[in-house]
Amino acid sequence: MDLGTNMAGAECRGTVKNLQDQEGNRNWNHNQGDLISSQSGPGQNEAPPTSPQEAGSQLVVIPGNNKTAVGEKLATVRKWTITTYMCTRQTLSERLGTGSRTVDLDLEPQLEDLSVDQQRYSHLTKLADTLANQMVKFSVTQKSLGDALAELSVKSPALHVEFGVNADVLHFLSKRGEEQAAAVGSFSAEIDTLVSRTIEDTMVNVKQYHSHRVEYDAYRCDLEELNMGPRDVTSQTKLEQAERNVQNQRRRYLKSRDDLSTKLRLLEENKVKVLQRQLLLLQAAGASHNLSCHQHLQDQLQERSQQLDPSSALNPLSWLETS
Repeated sequence: MDLGTNMAGAECRGTVKNLQDQEGNRNWNHNQGDLISSQSGPGQNEAPPTSPQEAGSQLVVIPGNNKTAVGEKLATVRKWTITTYMCTRQTLSERLGTGSRTVDLDLEPQLEDLSVDQQRYSHLTKLADTLANQMVKFSVTQKSLGDALAELSVKSPALHVEFGVNADVLHFLSKRGEEQAAAVGSFSAEIDTLVSRTIEDTMVNVKQYHSHRVEYDAYRCDLEELNMGPRDVTSQTKLEQAERNVQNQRRRYLKSRDDLSTKLRLLEENKVKVLQRQLLLLQAAGASHNLSCHQHLQDQLQERSQQLDPSSALNPLSWLETS
């Protein structure tokens, strides 16, 4: 009886333990489900909260179009840098006498003559300005002297005629001198316009021509160096690209040379027309000035010859003759 009772108690304890284990498993699964549900609940599509440090940082997103624009700018800067380096190296090699340069036997002498003409005409303009200023000062001095003689003519009855004649002559010469100075000033202004505008505009084309010539020689020398190097796949690609660059630079150089040649011909025609007209006007002004002054002096001498003649009856006897 005791054995049966013990066996029944053991079975009851085993059954209770199994029930407790099953209940524990169900509770654990339930907790795990709640945890998963809380992690993938209604806010599963929302972004995680941002920390203050991440919120304060400035991040710039560049669209695709801006990336292309920046890439193009970088490519342009890179090309400009390479071209500038090659042109600087070419210029230094030419000055040191170690590099070769392209010379146009027809155009180069014309450019040298143009530079010399610009210096000569600039010097001519300075001389003409100096002459015009001196003539103005000379005319002012003549007029002042004429005014002084006219005043003495009024206050000196015995020398009224002599002072008056010289005062009239100086006033006339002063007036004609101002006209001559104006003519010289006009000549100087026209020559200055020729130098500072027409020739200077052509010099801009000359600078462009020299710039294109240096670029062409730089790429040409680079191609010659590549031709002297070893031949492989990489060098062949660089060689083909260098040949294309040389052809492009050659076309630019030839176009610049043709434009400059046309500009030089137009400049020469314009220069001849302007100088012919201005030199004729200057010559006419000088001739008119000298002829008018000579004629006025001659008329004054003929008019006052009798009054200035000591043998004339108009002249009174001296104090010794009357005593």
